[in-house]
Amino acid sequence: MGKYFGTDGYRGEANVVLTADSAYKIGRFLGWYYTELRKENGSVENAKVVIGKDTRRSSYMFEYSLVAGLVASGADAYIMHVTTTPSVSYIARVDDFDCGIMISASHNPYYDNGIKLINSQGEKMDEGTITLVEDYLDGRLNCFGKQWDEIPFATKDRIGTAIDYASGRNRYIGYLISLGIYSFKGIKVALDCANGASWNIAKSVFDALGAKTLVINAEPNGLNINANAGSTHIENLQKFVVDNGCDVGFAYDGDADRCLAVDEKGNVLTGDHILYIYGRYMKDRGKLLNNTIVTTVMSNFGLYKALDECGIGYAKTKVGDKYVYEYMAANGCRIGGEQSGHIIFTKYARTGDGILTSLKLMEAMISRKKKLSQMYAGFTFYPQVLINVRVKDKKEAQADPDVQEAVRKVADELGITGRILVRESGTEPVVRVMVEAETEEICRKYANSVVSVIEKKGHVIK
Repeated sequence: MGKYFGTDGYRGEANVVLTADSAYKIGRFLGWYYTELRKENGSVENAKVVIGKDTRRSSYMFEYSLVAGLVASGADAYIMHVTTTPSVSYIARVDDFDCGIMISASHNPYYDNGIKLINSQGEKMDEGTITLVEDYLDGRLNCFGKQWDEIPFATKDRIGTAIDYASGRNRYIGYLISLGIYSFKGIKVALDCANGASWNIAKSVFDALGAKTLVINAEPNGLNINANAGSTHIENLQKFVVDNGCDVGFAYDGDADRCLAVDEKGNVLTGDHILYIYGRYMKDRGKLLNNTIVTTVMSNFGLYKALDECGIGYAKTKVGDKYVYEYMAANGCRIGGEQSGHIIFTKYARTGDGILTSLKLMEAMISRKKKLSQMYAGFTFYPQVLINVRVKDKKEAQADPDVQEAVRKVADELGITGRILVRESGTEPVVRVMVEAETEEICRKYANSVVSVIEKKGHVIK
């Protein structure tokens, strides 16, 4: 992770952490950098950058700032308007863009925002390019063999243009519809769009495939994205599914790169449930390459036990769908994801895609001719307690010998009946203590025992 960009972009409160000026400078650098790369490859054409945004009020400000920076540096900015992160990834890849930019803070509240950078292959931007962006923001750019006090503006006919590209969003919708191999006719589906980027996309896809589609939280006003809605507040969808007799429900986050599900009884399915269901479906059809599902270290202990029982292998990466995808790409794996609902199907996408995930879960249900509640038999989700401890120094707290000894003691006592994981947050001064065991009482007891040592050793911010 860099100084400004974390595992999921440059994110923070709008005009406090992430400012319009920063967005303009990011646009300036990207427009100049990719135009220069084109020149080095013998092209005289302007660089092409595609931009999408979610429904936050500040997204318009950041969109205009990025466009101004891009065209001032000689790039052409293609504007997809309100759309999802995976749609920007898809269009960047198939329409030969130099890069893509998504303006979103995902599941965060409306007053936060973020800038996610996507490369020409639809993947999250490489660390080398992000480092150059950060160097430019800090005024110490060394690039193309020289030190730059400032990068030049484009002039005359080299100034870029801004192009309406809503057609890209529509083609992405068409792509999703094309992936539906079964009709959804006769299936009552509930969608929670989180008042976010999926509000004008998801229903169109399900309607086109024949579902009877009911939608909640699809009236964005700039201030209500994720507000008591979407995948972080799935209790509303649970009630809606049961009250309206729906067969299944899907909840997305603000930029729709994650999906959680609700079965017909109102039970929540996490990303781990989805990995289990679709991984088994792939294995049964001979499609699970390397017989491996890629997870993060935060996946539920019950998932691993269930996969062991059905003979499916798994890999564990650091937290972040970026790391999941990197492992998948390097090892030829077809499915991976996070408990939070970022699920990646590398045959179809290069990033988590909430709507795609819901379509693939529908496919498995219809193929099996089963209700969703029957699809995860054999998977027992272990109780989990997660305590976030605000500390003065994350690395120092974790490296403390007494803290490490407390963690070892818990791991020994849990044995094969559970696990403990202590890790630092990538975005906050926080150490996360997570315990999974057969009961919540056991989880809480062991998690508190480690937290008490962290507190006793003086690591906690008072």
